[in-house]
Parts: sequence; C-alpha cells; structure tokens
Amino acid sequence: MAEDLYINAGSKTEKYRALLPQLKNLLAGEDDLIANLANVSAALKETFHFFWVGFYLVKGEELVLGPFQGPIACTRIRKGRGVCGTAWDKDETLVVPDVDAFPGHIACSSLSRSEIVVPLKREDGEVWGVLDIDSDDLGGFDETDARFLEEIGTNDFAVLSVFFLKSVRYGFFRHNMSESRFYEREYDSRFTIAHFFASSCPEVFFA
Repeated sequence: MAEDLYINAGSKTEKYRALLPQLKNLLAGEDDLIANLANVSAALKETFHFFWVGFYLVKGEELVLGPFQGPIACTRIRKGRGVCGTAWDKDETLVVPDVDAFPGHIACSSLSRSEIVVPLKREDGEVWGVLDIDSDDLGGFDETDARFLEEIGTNDFAVLSVFFLKSVRYGFFRHNMSESRFYEREYDSRFTIAHFFASSCPEVFFA
C-alpha cells in the first residue's frame, strides 16, 4: 500500500492523471470500506486543497454521512434535498458554481461557496452513495473535475468493486441468498473479492 502521495505540480488535468492510478494502487490491497473511503477523501483533499471532501452512503431514503475530510458536516440528507440529494435523485453529476443560487441548498457550512456531487453506482446503475466535494471559492469546479471524479463512481475504476462489495458486507444494501449469488456470479470474473466474501463470510451473504 502506498504511504506517500505524489502530487503533480502541473495543471488540474495533470494532477488528476497522476492521482487516479495512485488511488487504484492504494486501494488494491485493502477491502475495508471505511479505510478506502477515508483514504480517497484524504488523497483528494491533499492534492487539490478542497474545502471539504467526503462520501454519503444510501440507507433507505436517506444519504448518511461517511468518511470525510474537512469541517463537521450534515449527518443525513433526504433524497431530492440539497445538491447531494438531488444528484442522487437525478442520478447525475451536479456542478454548482454558486451554492447560494441552488434551490434548496443545505448549508452545512457557510464557508462553502461551490460544490460538485458525483453519484457512485453499482454495475446495474443503482446509486449506492455520492462523492461530495465543496470549495470555499465560487466556481471551484468544472467539467474537468466532473470527468475525472466520475471515474471513481464507475465500474471502470477498481475502487467501486471494493466499495460496493464491502457495502454489502456492512449491510448498506438489502440482500438475500439469490442476490448474493448474483453478486458473486457477476463480479467473480473481474474481482475475486465477491467470492472471498461469499466463501469466508457466509453470515454476511446468507444471514
């Protein structure tokens, strides 16, 4: 596991291109959900000095605060409320240049001026959480941020396999025996983690 983060001194695009492979390597040997979310938050904040970086996880009809870096934050957000809840409801990345101009914005901090929220999705397209990043500057995010951050929320980025499968283990998603077999069948050809959970942690999949 990487212990030091290399931060490219170039453009925003160059910073992202240097960061994403490091994130993949950082998470490659770890299957703990909280540890991985925490490290992604820390790496993004250290690289870009964002005001706030963190994750919200879907639990029922709410987003519940997960690991983050920055000031204390709202603990629960209803679906369709604020930028995070709206991104979840619409299933799309939202880039908000001025949070005060966003209808229904939830002001967790008065210092937050702009925001980007990226849905995190399962292979079947269902949203299981969001990546939320705030800036204390107006217009702090653009399409470059959206393009690279969306890689973290897609199946093309290895982080998702760890996030989603570990989320099943922690009970963030409802599941039963048939569903667990589906997860194993769908993921085992690409990621061995699903098979590991099903075989070594039967109480997780078959409770």
